[in-house]
Amino acid sequence: MSAIIRRIINTAKAPAAIGPYSQGVVVDRTIYISGQLGMDPTSGQLVAGGVQAQTKQALVNMGEILKEAGCGYENVVKTTVLLADMNDFNNVNEVYKQFFQTNFPARAAYQVAALPRGGLVEIEAVAVLGPITDASA
Repeated sequence: MSAIIRRIINTAKAPAAIGPYSQGVVVDRTIYISGQLGMDPTSGQLVAGGVQAQTKQALVNMGEILKEAGCGYENVVKTTVLLADMNDFNNVNEVYKQFFQTNFPARAAYQVAALPRGGLVEIEAVAVLGPITDASA
């Protein structure tokens, strides 16, 4: 049996990990992206402006990790959205749909007791590398 190759993804264009984890890990043609907070990669601080600003920054950060892995938002097949307050669900969706416009990834959304650094939203993703052809229904 041949070995499966694992590649760690790291980019200075997204916030550095704040614990013992990688920004992203590629295994075969699948990339697992760690949860992204709405943190500015330069300052390491949460962006101002509330949940929508943090959602936008989290998704921009995710995009930089995707780019480093050689793909983009269109390659994302699953996301998980963690919210400090489920009442922010619609506000997060308003920003989310600016990044995912067609063939939406599967998704789960949860309210959690707390997020690191006092964040309001955290988003993780699973994506596949390479071109994707959509099947007809």
